[in-house]
This record gives sequence, C-alpha cells and structure tokens, in this order.
Amino acid sequence: MTDALTRIYVDADACPVKDEVYKVAERHHLPVTVVAGGFIRVPPHPLIERVAAGSGMDAADDWIAERIKPGDIVITADIPLASRCVKAGATAIAPNGKPFTEESIGMTLAVRNLMTDLRSTGEITGGPRAFSPRDRSTFLSALDSAIRRIARRRAAPT
Repeated sequence: MTDALTRIYVDADACPVKDEVYKVAERHHLPVTVVAGGFIRVPPHPLIERVAAGSGMDAADDWIAERIKPGDIVITADIPLASRCVKAGATAIAPNGKPFTEESIGMTLAVRNLMTDLRSTGEITGGPRAFSPRDRSTFLSALDSAIRRIARRRAAPT
C-alpha cells in the first residue's frame, strides 16, 4: 500500500480519464480530490472527494494550487496549473500521460503561448488532436509509475 500522504487531485472540467484515476487510486488506496468549477458527479467511494471550487476564472486551478504539496499528484491538461504544481514539488500528468517536469514546463508554456497567439491571428484554426485509446493507456502507465516512484521516495531512508 502506498503512503496515504499522497493525494491525487483531478482538474476535472473536461478531464477524459477520471474513471481511470478512480481505479488506479483505489488499487493503491489513495485519496482523490476531484475539483471542478461547479457540481460534478463522482462515484460514491470513501476515497473520492468532490469539490465545486466556484465559477470564477481559474477557480478550480487556484483551489488545487493552494493545496497541492510535494508527493501529491495532479491530473490536468492546463499547462499554467501544471507549472504551479511542479513548482510546489508535486507530480503533474496530462490526461494523455505526458508528464510535466521542471525541465519541460518552460518549453511547454512557451509552445502553449505561441499556439494561443497563432490561433488568435487565425494562422492555426484547429485544436489538439483527438484523445485516443493509446493516450488512455499511456496515461494509466504514467499514473501508476508516478505513484510507485513517490512511494519508493518516501520509503527510502533519509
């Protein structure tokens, strides 16, 4: 069993892997906090907590960023939120399984800002590619690996 100090936060608005998070968290006996702007349905389970953070701009992101700590995991596609969480010492994983790291977050933010600028000028009109079964599989592997890595770190003598 993994140390219960690890909590998984899900930036739930438009998150395609919530069910996968619930299954992995249950297997590892980890608490999950599902954060959305408003009401969101979650399975009735003692390890799953639902939070309606409010409808304000970035309310869910701010709620998560104010509570995340080293050893926690956040599931988000929101790059600025991922950056805030990584800076706080947490693990951040995108729904497609891509980990956000201190090494990659700067470039990821720069690309996001460039794409936003290109979309606003009409240079690029499409969004990200469709979510695929392979993304789901990659995500499951990344989440399981992150949980095991955190557990090993916590179990290591200091």
